[in-house]
Amino acid sequence: MKNINKFLILFLTGLFIASCDEKLDINVDPNAPAEINAGLALTSAEGTLASVVGGEFMNLGGFYAEYHTQAPSASQFENIDSYNLNTAYANTPWTQLYAGVLTDLKYVTEKSNDAGDTATALMAEVLRGYTYQLLVDLFGDVPYTEALQDGNITPHVTPGEEIYADVISKIDAALAAYEADPTESSAALQDVIFNSNMDKWVQFANTLKLKMYIRMAYTPQANPAAVTALLNEGNFLTEDAKFNLFAESTNKTNPFYATFLTNAGSGLGDVNHVASDALHDFYTENNDARLRAAFRPGTGGTYNSISQGTGNDFNNTAVAYARPNVRPKTPVFFLSASESYFLQAEALIRYAAGAGAKEAYDAGVLASFMTYQENFFKDADATKSTESVWSAAEAASEAADLTGPGGAYEYQPGADAETTVRQVIIQKWAALPYINNIEAYIEATRTKYPEIVEEGTEDYTIGNRIPSSISILPGTTIPSILFYPDSETQRNPNITQRASITENVWWDQKPE
Repeated sequence: MKNINKFLILFLTGLFIASCDEKLDINVDPNAPAEINAGLALTSAEGTLASVVGGEFMNLGGFYAEYHTQAPSASQFENIDSYNLNTAYANTPWTQLYAGVLTDLKYVTEKSNDAGDTATALMAEVLRGYTYQLLVDLFGDVPYTEALQDGNITPHVTPGEEIYADVISKIDAALAAYEADPTESSAALQDVIFNSNMDKWVQFANTLKLKMYIRMAYTPQANPAAVTALLNEGNFLTEDAKFNLFAESTNKTNPFYATFLTNAGSGLGDVNHVASDALHDFYTENNDARLRAAFRPGTGGTYNSISQGTGNDFNNTAVAYARPNVRPKTPVFFLSASESYFLQAEALIRYAAGAGAKEAYDAGVLASFMTYQENFFKDADATKSTESVWSAAEAASEAADLTGPGGAYEYQPGADAETTVRQVIIQKWAALPYINNIEAYIEATRTKYPEIVEEGTEDYTIGNRIPSSISILPGTTIPSILFYPDSETQRNPNITQRASITENVWWDQKPE
């Protein structure tokens, strides 16, 4: 955790300095400005959010979605792989999200509203909604209504379903305000995600709303009318919403790379993460070339894997296996184009009798291949990012072969909506490795796809997971929520620690 904090402080300091006007008065200390503007606070919020989504939660999600598992001859993350997280686990990400991201965004909102800057206010509201959605999805009921109030250091939690409803309402209000008075954002290039391109921010807002409505699909709060209205508008992301301001230099690299895959700072090195059979075998048995994008090969150019949690059964080391293909400049993806298309496909299956779902599904598979083509590399030197895994034409061809007639991923409407939705979710799971691992885990928790089955009964070709062999939980149970951080429960009497990490988030209501 100390290395994450070091990365964040130095990285964001670099952002602030790089974003300042080059013609600063020589008598003004650029490292200690009297007051930062909304744009710098927005950059800070985006960078901190990237450090959490692309760092600690990328690691956690990779274990729980069964993209990677603990490597032989190492034990750094056996607590995660065995589902034995303690109450201190989330101390740092919780603080980063509340004291970092949400506090910065509150400042952005206040400054933007004072200036009548509806564009920057919309950006802040979308990122605020994204952050609260992530907190609810992982922790359940969290401080919201009373959060970030001056003088209130013991806020009560707000039920997750109420947070979801209010987040959507506030995004709608920010969209309406912008549409009524579409200003130019004062943030300009200080917005690292879309460089203040408001057409893309509106698409981000709509796609985030769709994502939240789809989360509600198994609950009484499901809202087919709202989803249908969004589908009719059709203005969703067609490109990745990502943070892409990393460099191949110390303390400026991708947070997962900096914290988990390099010796710098953490001392962990590239020794802890190897491919899990669940994803590896799904790719290989379906002749899916994304194996070479999501992972780097082991010794001799081979892509070996092990069953989840079986690292202690072997005497070799991580270099014998396929390992995460995250490099210094790999972006952090908040919401990918493929996820956007798969959300649309699921919505069309559930609420439009499947009309148009095949086209959205096929587009999602293609977008996944293109995201890997544009952002993932195969250089022998893992510190470099120069040679793409495929050309754009090769990526398109691979996707077309898999989704075309007779292809392993050809869209096949099932006997009922749920069977058809499964196909979409499996493809979303296959599209998210090292793009957004935590989203893959959250969606698997919501839908129960890929299913968790007893070891020995798995069929990795269709997409299955098994409980880790070192699990401390009974049967096929895996965690469905996180403990509140003890840094919060120990000083806030209005937050009561939950009894188990097998409790359900409010939207986790699918019958099992």
